[in-house]
Amino acid sequence: MPRHARKKSESDIFHVMMRGINKQTIFEDDEDRERILETIERYKTVSEYEIYGYCLMNNHVHLLMKETKELISTIIKRICSSYVYWYNWKYERCGHLFQERYKSETVENEGYLLTVLRYIHQNPVKAGLSKNIKEYKWSSYNEYINEPTIVDTGLALQIFSTNREKAVSSFIAHSNEKSEDKCLDYDEKNRLTDNDVRKYFKNLGIKNIRELQQIDISKRNAIIKEIKAIKYVTIRQLSRITGISKSVIDRI
Repeated sequence: MPRHARKKSESDIFHVMMRGINKQTIFEDDEDRERILETIERYKTVSEYEIYGYCLMNNHVHLLMKETKELISTIIKRICSSYVYWYNWKYERCGHLFQERYKSETVENEGYLLTVLRYIHQNPVKAGLSKNIKEYKWSSYNEYINEPTIVDTGLALQIFSTNREKAVSSFIAHSNEKSEDKCLDYDEKNRLTDNDVRKYFKNLGIKNIRELQQIDISKRNAIIKEIKAIKYVTIRQLSRITGISKSVIDRI
């Protein structure tokens, strides 16, 4: 099936999602998350883009950004290539990490800009990674509340008010509204969250997925079989977390 050309944006603002290949984990620990944020910050200088929001999940990343000097495709290629090079070096692996074709949508008006920001910041709560959006360390939400580091907060805050104090107050209220926002048609919900499943692996002595991929196959299969038997754990979810194909997991 031929690929469709990406939709052009009149505002040059895009909501982008980069996902792990086969939906596998792309962040094993906080050092990995810090690294990709450093990469995003570094390429702001090179590509001169503006970034209005981000959220790092276990197997994907959301970015809300505006292209200026370079096209969004070039920007994403720079970020992904740099992070994958470092990730492969750290974990002594080779090959792809991100799904080849990232997902994107255009953001053409102020209302949808705020909707996408809320959707991005509510991701960890809806996925069961955090009780509330303020507690989640790996999103841009607190950059709006406190002093920003890599995020350009002015555009969104000025939609609420030219007075920063009033703008922040309105932003907090808007961000915490109950919503059924669905952007990029990606459903984060699982009966058991990926984090829950990772805890089962840790209880069986597997501290991270790299360990699972490096142990003896018979032992690996025994562990996967035990996790697979847990109620609400799905083959698709196991494949996403471990990077092992669904057909292999199905046969275990």
